[in-house]
Amino acid sequence: MSWGTELWDQFDNLEKHTQWGIDVLEKYIKFVKERTEIEISYAKQLRNLSKKYQPKKNSKEEEEYKYTSCKAFLATLNEMNDYAGQHEVISENMTSQITAELARFVQELKQERKSHFHDGRKAQQYIETFWKQLEASKRRFERDCKEADRAQQYFEKMDADINVTKADVEKARQQAQIRHQMAEDSKAEYSSILQKFNHDQREHYHTHIPNIFQKIQEMEERRIVRIGECMKTYAEVDRQVIPIIGKCLDGITKAAESIDQKNDSLLVIEAFKSGFEPPGDIDFEDFTQPMKRTVSESSLSNSRWDGKSEPKPGSKSKGKLWPFIKKNKLMSLLTSPHQPPPPPPASASPSAVPNGPQSPKQQKEPLSHRFNEFMTSKPKIHCFRSLKRGGGGPEDFSNLPPEQRRKKLQQKVDELNKEIQKEMDQRDALTKMKDVYIKNPQMGDAASVDHKLAELGQNMEKLRLEAQKFEGWLAEVEGRLPVRTEQSRRQSGMYDTQNTSGLNNCAQDRESPDGSYTEEPSQESEMKVPVTEFDDEFDDEEPLPTIGTCKALYTFEGQNEGTISVMEGEMLYVIEEDKGDGWTRIRRNEDEEGYVPTSYVEVYLDKNAKGAMTYI
Repeated sequence: MSWGTELWDQFDNLEKHTQWGIDVLEKYIKFVKERTEIEISYAKQLRNLSKKYQPKKNSKEEEEYKYTSCKAFLATLNEMNDYAGQHEVISENMTSQITAELARFVQELKQERKSHFHDGRKAQQYIETFWKQLEASKRRFERDCKEADRAQQYFEKMDADINVTKADVEKARQQAQIRHQMAEDSKAEYSSILQKFNHDQREHYHTHIPNIFQKIQEMEERRIVRIGECMKTYAEVDRQVIPIIGKCLDGITKAAESIDQKNDSLLVIEAFKSGFEPPGDIDFEDFTQPMKRTVSESSLSNSRWDGKSEPKPGSKSKGKLWPFIKKNKLMSLLTSPHQPPPPPPASASPSAVPNGPQSPKQQKEPLSHRFNEFMTSKPKIHCFRSLKRGGGGPEDFSNLPPEQRRKKLQQKVDELNKEIQKEMDQRDALTKMKDVYIKNPQMGDAASVDHKLAELGQNMEKLRLEAQKFEGWLAEVEGRLPVRTEQSRRQSGMYDTQNTSGLNNCAQDRESPDGSYTEEPSQESEMKVPVTEFDDEFDDEEPLPTIGTCKALYTFEGQNEGTISVMEGEMLYVIEEDKGDGWTRIRRNEDEEGYVPTSYVEVYLDKNAKGAMTYI
C-alpha cells in the first residue's frame, strides 16, 4: 500500500502525522535521558552507601573486620560498589547508543521532512495556479461567445429593418464578424490551456505527488524501524550487565556462606582471653578468736607478698579476683566514700550543716578489707585510675593479662623484625651501589656511602637488641624460660625504685573518707616495693573527661578523704555520675576533684557524653 495512491488528497493530514512521529521520537529520547539520570543517581547513592559503611583506617572498626561475619559484610560492600559500577555502565551505554544516536537521527529526519513537504507544497501551488489560468480562460471564452451572439442578433435586427441605412447594416455585420472571431480565438486558447492543465494535473496526482508521498512514507517507516531498534538496544544494554550483576550477587552469596561461627568464637577467645585461672574458694575467717587477722591465699591480699610463705604447687588459688570485676565497680569500691551521703540541710544557709556530714564508725565488710589489702599488696597505680582512663602501659605490657600480653609482645616482635628486614634491604642496596662505585669511580664516590652504611648498622643493632628484649619477655610468657617468682618479679625490671612517700600516698588513697581502716606499721614496712616507669606514665595521663556541669545547692565541707568542699551557688564539672551510692564525683580544676553528696548539687549532664542521663 502506497501513500501516494491511497492518500493522494491527504497532504495536510500526512504533514500532521509525520510531525507527531518526530514528537514521539523526542519523547522517547527524553525518557531514556531520565532513565540514565536515575541510573547515575542510583549508582552514586550505592557508592556513597558502600563508602559510608567501609571501616575507617586505624580505628577500632578495622580490628573488628577479622571476624568472618564482618569480612562477609566488607565483601558485600565491595560487591555493591561493583554493582553500582554496572549501573553507571548502563547509563553510559544508553547515552551513547540511544540518546546521542536518536538525537542525531531526529535532526536528519526533520530536515528530510521539511524538504519533502516543501516539494509537495510547491507542486500543489503550481497546479492551483494553473487551475486559476484555466478558469480565467474559460470565463473569457464564455464572455466572447456571449458578445458574438449579441452582435449577431443586432446585425440580424438591423438587416430586417427597412428604415436602417445600408451603411449601418454593413457596420453591424462587420461588428458581428469581429465578435465571432474573438469567440473563436478564446475557444482555441481555452482548449489549449485545458489540454495542458489536464496533462499537468495527471502528472501531479499520478507522478509528482505519489513520488513525494512515497518518500515521506519511507521516511516515516525508517523512523518506526529506528525507534524499534532503540527499544531493542535499551533492553540489550540492561541484558549485557546482567551476568556481571549476577557475579556480584554470587560474590555476596559466597561471602555469606564463608561465615564461620566457630572461627568467630575462637577469635573472641583469642581477643579477650586473659590467661588467669578462676579464683579459688575463700577461706572462712573466724573473728570470734582474739587473734591477729590473717588472710588466706585465696583472698585478694596475697600472703606471698611478705616473702615468708610460698604457694603450693598444686594450688589453684591465685588471689586474682580483680580481673573479673568491672573497672567502674572496682573504682567505686576503692575510691568512693563508704558511708551514705548526708541528707540536704533544711535551709540553704551554710549554718544548716555547720560541721558537714559525720562519718559513721561502721565495721567494714570483709570484701572491703580484701580490697584495701589488695591495694597494699601491689605497687602504686593510683587506685587503677589510669586503667579506668585507658592510658598507656609499661613497655613489656606487664599490666595486661598473660594471654593479651603474649599477643602484644608477639606483635611487637613481628614489627621489629619487619623493620630489621627493611634496614637489611637498604644495607644490601647500598652495598651493591658501593661496589658499582668502586668498579666505576666516574659514577660516584664509594666513600660517600660508608656513613650511611654505618648508620644503618647502628640502627640494625639497636633494633636487634630491642627485638631480643621483647623476645625474652615473650619467651617468659610462653613458658620457654623459667617463670620467676612474685618476689623476684617485683624486684626485676618490671619495677624501678619506689620512694616511701609514694607508698604513703597510695596508702592514703586506700583509706576511706571516714578513716576507719589503716594498715599496720609492720605491714607498711614490708610493702616498700619498687615503683615502675609504668607508674610514672600513669601520673602523666590526661584527667577523666567531663560529662557535664553542676551547681552547688548547699555548702558542703568535705572533711573526709575523697570528698571535696563546695560553696553554695558554685559551678563545677561532673566527671562521674552517681553510681547508686548517693555520691557524685566532680572537679573544680585540674588538681582539685572529689565526691560530694548528689542531693547537694543540681547536675546538668552533657547529652553527647557516653552513657550520660539527664537528671536533676
